[in-house]
Amino acid sequence: MENKEKAENLSKKRHTLAHLLAEAVIENYPDVQLTLGPAIDTGFYYDIDFGTNKISDADLEKIEKAMKKNLSKWTEFSHQEVTADEAKAVFNGNPYKTELIEEIGGRNEPITLYTCGGFTDLCRGGHSEHPSKEITPDSFKLSRVAGAYWRGDEKNKMLTRVYGLAFDTKDELVAYETQLEEAKKRDHKVIGREMGLFTFSPLVGAGLPLWTPKGTIIRELLNDFVWELRKVKGYEKVCIPHITKRELYDTSGHWDKYADDLFKIRTREDHLYAMKPMNCPHHTQIFDAEPRSYRDMPQRYAETTMVYRDEQSGELSGLSRVLSITQDDAHVFCREIQIEEECMAIWEIIETFYKTFGFDLKVRFSTHDPKERSKYLGSDEVWVKAEGALESLMKKKGVEWMDGTGEAAFYGPKIDFIAKDSIGRVLQVATIQLDFNQPKNFGLVCTNEKAEKEQVVMIHAAIMGSIERFMSTLIEHTAGIFPLWLSPTQVRIVPIGDNEIEYATNLRNILRENGIRANLDLGNDSFGKKIRNAKTEKIPYIAVIGKKEVEAGQVTLEGRTEKFVLSIEDAVKKLVEETESKSN
Repeated sequence: MENKEKAENLSKKRHTLAHLLAEAVIENYPDVQLTLGPAIDTGFYYDIDFGTNKISDADLEKIEKAMKKNLSKWTEFSHQEVTADEAKAVFNGNPYKTELIEEIGGRNEPITLYTCGGFTDLCRGGHSEHPSKEITPDSFKLSRVAGAYWRGDEKNKMLTRVYGLAFDTKDELVAYETQLEEAKKRDHKVIGREMGLFTFSPLVGAGLPLWTPKGTIIRELLNDFVWELRKVKGYEKVCIPHITKRELYDTSGHWDKYADDLFKIRTREDHLYAMKPMNCPHHTQIFDAEPRSYRDMPQRYAETTMVYRDEQSGELSGLSRVLSITQDDAHVFCREIQIEEECMAIWEIIETFYKTFGFDLKVRFSTHDPKERSKYLGSDEVWVKAEGALESLMKKKGVEWMDGTGEAAFYGPKIDFIAKDSIGRVLQVATIQLDFNQPKNFGLVCTNEKAEKEQVVMIHAAIMGSIERFMSTLIEHTAGIFPLWLSPTQVRIVPIGDNEIEYATNLRNILRENGIRANLDLGNDSFGKKIRNAKTEKIPYIAVIGKKEVEAGQVTLEGRTEKFVLSIEDAVKKLVEETESKSN
């Protein structure tokens, strides 16, 4: 509860600072038009129409200076409820505020104005009550400007988004800035390019990564690992097409929720299809292809396949936000009495997978928001039952969880797994989702022991979720220094001179015969440069072959932290054992 209260108070500070930012902008640019300014995970922002004014990162210093100066007079918030006409008069023809006012009035919600330090804005509330006492000037700063469409719609005007960072203390702000600097060094876009793992082509399009042989090795190894873990739990592979008729998503509910995010295809016979943005509706049709008895339950389907989502170009970022998403997807169709056992099995897979990479996991219980009931499928009764089942599961597991009200999928609640990477960033990774609604929409049933039709339940389970996003996370978590089992090249063999080439070639062949990904550097570079090249490529082991190694029938293995002089037989044994153990 203490952590939740602290998080809520920090969110209020950040929201307050968005208002403070708006006031400072108005002071420096009186003719701008304000729009919206929320709190976000690391601070706040405000979207502003600067009109003919031009603003860049270089202008942030003077705006920030005005914020810090004005903070001292922001002693207390007050608010008043007004009519739509009164609110419009306050904002003097601002079309953005007018649009918001009309929306609020159309929902029959109260229209409230909040004032602090002489500055008034349209707002629902959620601020620090006494900003000058609760916020210190050294705990926040403006960070950057960016473009953003009004209401996130590319058909609307492009606005200027001013971002700020905000934390409870100066030390926390400094720690986060240090983390950002380290993140720049570990940027997966840079490391991935240096290591030759993936590329992007303007002829193919933004957000559509192309995987090189090296990158593909890593993708396949990760996917194989997930399949190893699933196979022993009784999963079976399935395969579905990449497009579907609209009717499938009408039935599942996805079309109504995500029509704007779909890539649509109109055939020459004027049929409307969509590129699949998710796999679950397709998988329901495999389950429904034949009658199911309680003896057939559960049915566990797994498939790694691409899905496609029409993201806005400004939101695309390396591998972390793409148009083509490779999901290691799985769906379990089971009876209600099997929910706990199946979810526990998925949980075990998730823990094993992420422990392998050194991630510590925490849990967020993502439930629906009763205040936003229209966002979700199904009845209140179904949501109470689904959320109760997952809560009971977590209690039996004996874990504490973070509150995730409003973070549920539109069809059901989730257990989201949150990982902290090696530089302290918090990331959502795997998820377990419980779905009573899609099985109902599709009429998915099994025959129970009484020969009655019983509605089944659907469990959605993603381990990596998106291979692209997980790859971006893993590259930055490891700084590209992959464990031996995952490295595209595991051993680089470097003969010192021409007399050692035959021995080095034989060593490469032996290693490959034993499943080790080894290659031989016979280039014209100096010996020293060959060693530097191998280290730049972050290859785990360099096998140096000189006269003494040939005469002794040995190999000198230079690892990242240790050096080993071994017989070829022992070198093979060491490399195979380290690979099979998946040690870091």
